[in-house]
Amino acid sequence: MCAFFSSAASPAVRSALHRAWIAIVLAVSVASCASYAERTSEAFGDFERGQFERSFDAYQKPKTTGSEFLAGAESGTVAMADGRWDDAVRSFERAMAVSKEADREALISAENLGDFLLSWTLSESAKRYLGEGYERVLLHSCDALARLARGDLDGARVEARRANQLLESEETLYEKEYKAGGLGHFISALVYELDGKPDEAFIDYRRMRAKGVGLALANHALVRLGRILGRGEDVEAIEKENGTTSLPPSDSAQIVVIAGVGIGPYKRENTLTIPTLDGILQWSVPSFERRPITVGDLELSVVGGDQPVRTVVIEDVSVVARENLEDRLLLLSTKSALRAVLKRELTQKLEKEVGILGRIAGDLFAIATERADLRSWTTLPDTWQAARVFVPAGAHALRLAARGGETQELGRFELAPGETMFVLARTIGTRLYARPVGGNRIQGSTPAPAATLEPATRSGS
Repeated sequence: MCAFFSSAASPAVRSALHRAWIAIVLAVSVASCASYAERTSEAFGDFERGQFERSFDAYQKPKTTGSEFLAGAESGTVAMADGRWDDAVRSFERAMAVSKEADREALISAENLGDFLLSWTLSESAKRYLGEGYERVLLHSCDALARLARGDLDGARVEARRANQLLESEETLYEKEYKAGGLGHFISALVYELDGKPDEAFIDYRRMRAKGVGLALANHALVRLGRILGRGEDVEAIEKENGTTSLPPSDSAQIVVIAGVGIGPYKRENTLTIPTLDGILQWSVPSFERRPITVGDLELSVVGGDQPVRTVVIEDVSVVARENLEDRLLLLSTKSALRAVLKRELTQKLEKEVGILGRIAGDLFAIATERADLRSWTTLPDTWQAARVFVPAGAHALRLAARGGETQELGRFELAPGETMFVLARTIGTRLYARPVGGNRIQGSTPAPAATLEPATRSGS
């Protein structure tokens, strides 16, 4: 563009065009300064305050996030916290429609090629956001959970399987094994148990054990199912490590808690600015910062029963997010360094053709545009946790407590022999939002008999 101005116009016209171009550069630079956290602050604030409907509506608007993927992902988790399972599924499907492009791993269109070039020449945040690898995995896991809540077992199984496939793809790409996938495996195992396929459920629990996620739940589920399936060697090996486990009566009902605890990590910027004689060199990459933890875990109490059952971590979102980002830092650093050199060359050319105004415009442009991409799925929990308790069939009063936060009386529920009831929960700060799914809510029932806890989830285990 500068070369065109130099050759195709008079000096006066060239000077006016240069000034106009510099103004445009500065305007673009200023416009690029708003971070993702700043753009979404109102929607995120409403989410933190429990004003879920307002937060959902705000995140649904493309201008809030500037990304179709994040619009769907963020609004989906807000809807889940609010117990709106259908809205959650629709939102997650919106995000999936975008993330499929990233999953194909190929630049198959001119638009994708433009995104690719922009990320190498202008800024990481200049390209469309298709979701980080760990986010695309959790997208399918969250969708599986929302489908499970609305009774769509087939859909839950499919999405849990897709989450596992994407996780394996990420692990192959970065040649490492993430301590992740527990949420997807646990949902898949639950669905198989509900379908009467203990052999398939056993495989998912064994994968949790192999990855070291949700070990307390996985180990005791493996013993329970291993005895049913006649897998004596597996049972013996696990009990040798963890002690003997007693089986619940065959006609027991069970209550399963799956909870998103806390709010997940956020990206912060790490920037190095180096003034040189030829212009500014600025290098900038993101890192993840874990938020303060208010609630450590949850306790489910069967009133009049045994001691409370505590949740255990089955997916540490903050740890996985940080590890996934660290595996891409070399590429991000390389691209930032290359962009810094290209922008300095632009500054040199502007200074040569326009003078000091060109130098100022180039430096400001470099400073404003060489920023780390701080976009991320911010409404995810810090951890996903789960617990299971077996109880005799009949009426039970339930209480759920966020240790370090609120307690909720869930009510009394009649459970049939062999029935599985879910309590899907979310903590945000000290607040607790719990959504019972299944069971028959009753009033004025007789006191519940003592509960039998699955030892894997006993308080203090």
